Amino acid sequence: MNIAIVGGETYCKEILDKTSLDSKEGEVTGRIVAVADPDPQSPGMLLAAQLGLITVKDYHALYDPRYDINLIIVLTPEQNVLEDILDTRPPPIRILAYHVFEFFWKAIGLEERKLRERTKEMETILNGIQDFILVITPDRGIAEVNDAFLTKMGYSREQVIGRKCYEVYQRTDEECNGKDLACPLSEVIRNKMQCRQVRTAPGANGESRYFEVDIYPIWEKDGKISKFIHISRDITERRREQEEITRRLEEMVEERTKQLKETHNKLLHQDKMASLGKLSASVVHEINNPIAGILNLTMLMKRIIQEGPVKQNEIDQFTQYLSLMETETRRTGRIVSNLLAFSRQSRMEPKRLNLNNRIEQILFLNSNLFKISGVKVEKNLEPDLPDLIGSEDQLQQVFMNIVSNAVEAMEINGGGVLSIETKHLSTAGKILASFADTGKGIPEEDLSRLFEPFFTTKKKGKGVGLGLSVAYGIIQEHGGSIQVESKLGEGTTFLVKLPLEPSPDPHREHGDANG
Repeated sequence: MNIAIVGGETYCKEILDKTSLDSKEGEVTGRIVAVADPDPQSPGMLLAAQLGLITVKDYHALYDPRYDINLIIVLTPEQNVLEDILDTRPPPIRILAYHVFEFFWKAIGLEERKLRERTKEMETILNGIQDFILVITPDRGIAEVNDAFLTKMGYSREQVIGRKCYEVYQRTDEECNGKDLACPLSEVIRNKMQCRQVRTAPGANGESRYFEVDIYPIWEKDGKISKFIHISRDITERRREQEEITRRLEEMVEERTKQLKETHNKLLHQDKMASLGKLSASVVHEINNPIAGILNLTMLMKRIIQEGPVKQNEIDQFTQYLSLMETETRRTGRIVSNLLAFSRQSRMEPKRLNLNNRIEQILFLNSNLFKISGVKVEKNLEPDLPDLIGSEDQLQQVFMNIVSNAVEAMEINGGGVLSIETKHLSTAGKILASFADTGKGIPEEDLSRLFEPFFTTKKKGKGVGLGLSVAYGIIQEHGGSIQVESKLGEGTTFLVKLPLEPSPDPHREHGDANG
């Protein structure tokens, strides 16, 4: 619809100001194309000329078919002008009288003032919010922004409005797409729903800061997005607090792990000394026997020498005595060497070792204990058992604890049988060592607690409950597993599985004692 205005005073200028803006935004279907006024210097005529509209002094010129005028708005209150236009206009041209227009224009103005007041209220609310709020067009241009964003990001409104969001927010000429984190606006378009991301962006002083970003789409009737509402908040301080808490926790965990490792080593040594005490008591008799024999033979030889010249047959006896003394001395030396090796402070020093040899050494050390306790040992050690990588001292400690517990369990019944077996589990790349006794057995309710520190089923003074806990930790460090099976009154079997090669992660078979 083409509209012409008759009268170029204040009303005319006001209408042209508003409608020219609306026309540019494409929000009206009609447009003003001409203004008529006898005074070419009137405000409306001057503005119309600036806008490139048709300007005429005589309103009758508006009837020219070339102008294709559909509606004439009379903005002069002179009644004779209205009557003349009504009498002279061509029939297709409609007329809007001054008083009618004034009524509607004032009503529109009243609603406009209310809308402006409401807009001002909304601006006050938005500017009072400390979160960053931006209105972004589909082509990534910033249409509106609140004061919090401008203040904290160090921008003026003129530096922001009309620019691309990535230019302002990320301070870059490149769009966010193609970076490590996808553009949140693209995410909204792709998923057709709001999007939340945590992004980094340079602050007012150039330092990198963390922002939690929410993007809400505004949909048009045809399903297209008309605008994006971008709401973000600076979470840098919160993020740094979380990072500091995480750092402190990691330090605490590291310190606690160090303390636990030291405690574990102390418990390991403490239990070893307890085992050594029991072992020493059992081998005293074994050491005393050869020493007493050596002493007796020494005294006998000394007496023979003191009685007179040594005869040839006595020299032959001396040779036999010395051979016996050498044998007993070597035997005593082996016992003492094994005890010294067992009593050394345990450290995880992996090396290649043969499990059968370790078990044989344990049986040798406990040979007198077996005799005293009435325990018979049955061995079924697989020949040509492959070597494994492990700590000789620590594995010896494990088997010493298991054997010692088995002997004590059978001693109550006056003795029993300890069956020891080794086997190469070739498909699993492991070695199995089993220790089965015919002792009293373990109650089912105690099995789950058997490897807990300081848990013991022994009488007071017989043990502190560290042996199996320490053994469990050693087997875990070797990447293996330890399992116990027991029936009350029938006996107990310990099954130890150890890998031939150390695992990159010593806890890969974790934690399950029955693994």
